[in-house]
Amino acid sequence: MLDRSVIYRAYFTKDKLVHHHINSFNKFIDRGLQKVIDEVGVIETNIENTYVKLNQISVDRPVVTEADGSIEPLYPNDARLRNLTYASPLRLEMTIVEDETEKEPVEAKIGMLPVMLMSNICNICGMSPDDIIEYGEDPMDPGGYFVVNGSERVIMTMEDLSPNKILVEYNKRYSDFIEVSKVFSQRQGYRSLVIVERGRKSILEVSFPSMSGRLNFVTLTRALGLETDMEIVQAVSENPEIIKFMLENLEEAEVATAEEALEKIGSRVAAGQAKEYQKKRAAYVLDRYLLPHIGVEEGDRYNKSLFLCRMAEACFELALGHRGADDKDHYANKRLKLSGDLMEDLFRVAFNRLTRDIKYQLERASMRNRELNVITTVRSDVLTERMLHPLATGNWVGGRTGVSQLLDRTDYMATLSHLRRVISPLSRAQPHFEARDLHATQWGRICPSETPEGPNCGLVKNFAQGVELSTGVEYYDDIKKTLSYLGVVPAGGHSG
Repeated sequence: MLDRSVIYRAYFTKDKLVHHHINSFNKFIDRGLQKVIDEVGVIETNIENTYVKLNQISVDRPVVTEADGSIEPLYPNDARLRNLTYASPLRLEMTIVEDETEKEPVEAKIGMLPVMLMSNICNICGMSPDDIIEYGEDPMDPGGYFVVNGSERVIMTMEDLSPNKILVEYNKRYSDFIEVSKVFSQRQGYRSLVIVERGRKSILEVSFPSMSGRLNFVTLTRALGLETDMEIVQAVSENPEIIKFMLENLEEAEVATAEEALEKIGSRVAAGQAKEYQKKRAAYVLDRYLLPHIGVEEGDRYNKSLFLCRMAEACFELALGHRGADDKDHYANKRLKLSGDLMEDLFRVAFNRLTRDIKYQLERASMRNRELNVITTVRSDVLTERMLHPLATGNWVGGRTGVSQLLDRTDYMATLSHLRRVISPLSRAQPHFEARDLHATQWGRICPSETPEGPNCGLVKNFAQGVELSTGVEYYDDIKKTLSYLGVVPAGGHSG
């Protein structure tokens, strides 16, 4: 007979209880910081032939600058007692390029990063229990939280709908229900909701950010490069019933060529402007705001048109009863945002603000005919303030509130429970009966009994005892190569 206590003991240890927080933060330190730097790449300036190239970022161990200017290692208990923030200096190597001549690379301190206790860069990580006690800590404390201005703050695990995945459902419009296919397209922290819906007479319409109202599906696919009727129909489906629906759409088409389609979209996104500007603006909107997870270059438009056709097919399949509506409460359709993911979102916004400040300081120095020097132009307070304020208040980027909370220290179990909590972004004021229900797919993942009474019931949940969190894959090239080698996807093809 299987002895379950062995399994429970293996899972229910100090290392396992909050390892999802710690692993996520370590991943943010190892990859996430550099990923954000690489996304920016260079800081452009209005100074002729001058820009700043961004290189490697590094994180030191947590330190404190004393009143006499000396820099000493900082330990969590000192931070608590002295109302300090347990944080590490961030250093970024930057190179000024003037007239295609690169100056000597310079490493500048760009700000302070709050450090999670027991993460790889924490000063007490890897110490023996006796040494941990010497520094005023409890060896049984699992870590997984931050010390900000002397207060212990924990970042909540956020539950959200899966990005970049097609979901179909029925939406009520006026008196009847219509079929809707939607995808939350996510790229570098930006999230764009793209909706394809089957309205009156089976005519498909698409809506996405920066486009007011709904746009005809055929107009959009033609603007993206699927020009002929045959190409559009074949890209959607080979099913005769769906082809019949598509022929109705093609009969009602507003435009016949890609050129006309771009003009039509241009007249919507830049009404009253010159024809040339309208087309330019239409192209920009299609590249930037329509399905950005596929790409934001002109060469990605064809793949975007194929993805839209797949969304249209899903809509028609729902209308024909070939598939059911997707269950938004099914855990396969959800993803969890952990501490590292939320810190990456925060760092991205804070760093973008810092790059704008560096650009301004360099231009000001240039106007005064001073020699351009990165170290004197970086104001580290800009990034530090934007990293600390959300952690201290819980008001995160993107308008979310309650993301970081004061750690519950009522007793040891209350602390563990708080560190393993999962919160939903849904409004507490509305019923959301289905979202609050215990779903069958939560078995083994979410505790069926630990949830608060009252308005938070079912929206604030806790992990089950033996839960393991898997992480998504960011680097698709290796997967594409493997699939290509197996003959699943043509080399260079888009895997969706």
